[in-house]
Amino acid sequence: MQRGPADADWMAIAIALSWRGRPGSAPNPNVGCLIVKQGKVVARGWTQAGGRPHAEAMALAAAGDAARGASAYVTLEPCAHASPRGPACSDSLIAAGIARVVIAARDPDPRTDGKGIARLQAAGIEVVFNVLAAEARAAMAPWWTRHTEGRPFVTLKLATSLDGCIARAGGSSRWITGERARAHGHLERASHQAILVGRGTLDADAPQLNVRLPGLADRSPKRLLLTNGEAPEGWIAIASPEAIDDVDSVLVEGGAGAASAFLAADRVDRLLLYRAPILIGGGKPALRDIGLTDLADAHGRWRLSDSRMLGSDRLDVYERVKEG
Repeated sequence: MQRGPADADWMAIAIALSWRGRPGSAPNPNVGCLIVKQGKVVARGWTQAGGRPHAEAMALAAAGDAARGASAYVTLEPCAHASPRGPACSDSLIAAGIARVVIAARDPDPRTDGKGIARLQAAGIEVVFNVLAAEARAAMAPWWTRHTEGRPFVTLKLATSLDGCIARAGGSSRWITGERARAHGHLERASHQAILVGRGTLDADAPQLNVRLPGLADRSPKRLLLTNGEAPEGWIAIASPEAIDDVDSVLVEGGAGAASAFLAADRVDRLLLYRAPILIGGGKPALRDIGLTDLADAHGRWRLSDSRMLGSDRLDVYERVKEG
């Protein structure tokens, strides 16, 4: 089906809205919805904390009568199943008189998969789908990974010097990167449900692991400690990367032991590499042994998805290349 030249632009805005719901929308997906009429935005919505209201419900409530005859841009196929917490979004779009629905990604949930689209089409609504689907799935990566693979989505953060060190030989690491890079790191914390460090990092740095950005302090994640022993008060002990099962997203922030354990277990989906324009020499390396037996096996595993300057530091973002 052909789509208008503006569909991708409107969908990009809806995807940006969907990030506002992450990670608070868990266990529901963080969806974004934009309602457009005659080339103007009349309402917007994103999944609220705890998963309700859904993005479509929020946008339709804001649009009111203006929704009739309008187009809705939704980052995930509108749900087709009602629940005690609210009606199916496909039914709500039909009742509101929406004329056209543009969808980024189909919902893998068997209760909806294809059924939401079919219900909208049966009601005479024009449906366009697969518009910026990969971008929408990336924004919903924690929920998507949990729903399709049954495990949390893991981001590994490494802040290093140009020669790959995370600290001086004596352990001093404050600060390798500059203020802008550290602020970006706090934004990443706010988009994850949990943050993890190893015992060595806890003992050496006593990190707070909270979000210190204006307006986002209440989004500080749970604190996980990779250890075979006990965790101090306010922390949760995790024995292995595979043992995490009660959150949808984890940011692994330090140190070399924890990073290496997650890489060796092939549990890293996304890599944030912050590099400062400094040389340390003889410092502590970012990684230990990750189980690599043949250099050929290291190739083709990571895809660069973003690269930018944060002050004088460079951030490179890599996504794990999935087989198949």
